[in-house]
Amino acid sequence: MRVAVLGSGIIGTSTAWWLRRAGHEVIVVDRQPASGLETSRANGGQISVSYAEPWANPQLLPKLLNWLSRDDSPLAVRLETDPRQWQWMLMFLRECLPSRVRRNIAALVAMAQYSRRTLQEMRSELALDYDQQTRGILSFYRNPHEFERSQRSAEIMRDLGVERRILNADEVVATEPALAPIRDHLVGGDYTLDDGSGDAFAFSQALARAAADAGVEFRYSTHLSRLVSVGGRILAAELIRPDGQYEPLRADAFVAALGSYTPLYMRPLGVACPVYPVKGYSATFTIVDPDAAPFVSLTDRENKLVVSRLGDRLRMAGMAELVGYSRGLNTARCEQLLRQAQLLFPSALDFDNVRYWSGLRPATPSNVPLIGRTKISNLYLNTGHGTLGWTMGVGSGKALADLITGQRPEPNFPFLG
Repeated sequence: MRVAVLGSGIIGTSTAWWLRRAGHEVIVVDRQPASGLETSRANGGQISVSYAEPWANPQLLPKLLNWLSRDDSPLAVRLETDPRQWQWMLMFLRECLPSRVRRNIAALVAMAQYSRRTLQEMRSELALDYDQQTRGILSFYRNPHEFERSQRSAEIMRDLGVERRILNADEVVATEPALAPIRDHLVGGDYTLDDGSGDAFAFSQALARAAADAGVEFRYSTHLSRLVSVGGRILAAELIRPDGQYEPLRADAFVAALGSYTPLYMRPLGVACPVYPVKGYSATFTIVDPDAAPFVSLTDRENKLVVSRLGDRLRMAGMAELVGYSRGLNTARCEQLLRQAQLLFPSALDFDNVRYWSGLRPATPSNVPLIGRTKISNLYLNTGHGTLGWTMGVGSGKALADLITGQRPEPNFPFLG
């Protein structure tokens, strides 16, 4: 079968790899000049099965009003005239119902566990190097009430087969000594040894090279104009080549892995795609004192920030803004990341040469991604992973490749179609 994969981030590249492994002819199209240059470019780096939880949950609701009135809050909303934003937010509130939260967590954990196993197998087979760390993820808490709530979440995770070990403040510092400067502010933490971190961009690039060597055709710097539907099937993808010329790309099947931009191409086709961009930020620092920088990947639960060591760099990322498709850097957000890094690791990093970045996370209201066949028989979605694209990416690609090939995917997940 000839399959066109639209998008070459971690999701699209993984899908292309597994489709090629299944014996299909695969063409990947991306407007960028290389793989992984959109949301996969500079994310937080965590592969966090133990925190595969939806944003939408009952505990979030009391915080929303307070957050919306603060400039430094983890979540900011700029109301747009776009009705899709309002519809998405209403759907998000509905997903905060306890009955929906439990179901959503189960789906996310199932795909995340499968993806982590798949990534481990790929890393061993392909000898991929992406500054990976396998020392687990440690979350730390300053607020006693937040720490208490985390223990209830840990119980849910244990019921789903994910172990999150509860730590006191001294155990937190013993697990990651780089947190010693804030020991007096800590009330506890939780730790999952099986999780880890790595550079999603480096992985995407390495996997794209392996896929190209295996016969996948990558068409970079190529703009997707629209998908042409005839008789309930996609006839062609209309492309604008790097030389400016028009080209219709025909294939037996099409995979839309276009991140936050996926619904823009689905809407003219009448295909439901409740994905909205949620902007996140990151700051990347050069490590100047390796002994003072963390090796364990960290989550600051109060500030909703994650920290990952990527070789000789340290990445801090987080925050969420519903501001449409703007990727402009908010100076206040950048300064917030800098302050937190200085507070946590005062002697470890070069604070004078920080690389800031923002990206659009493609989020569904439930945080459960859209994977599977649409109502158009040869059109498939692989999008909507939110903050968990790196955590669920390679598993999502393999599962969709199975679906397209006519096989039953391994994870217990609500696939489309």
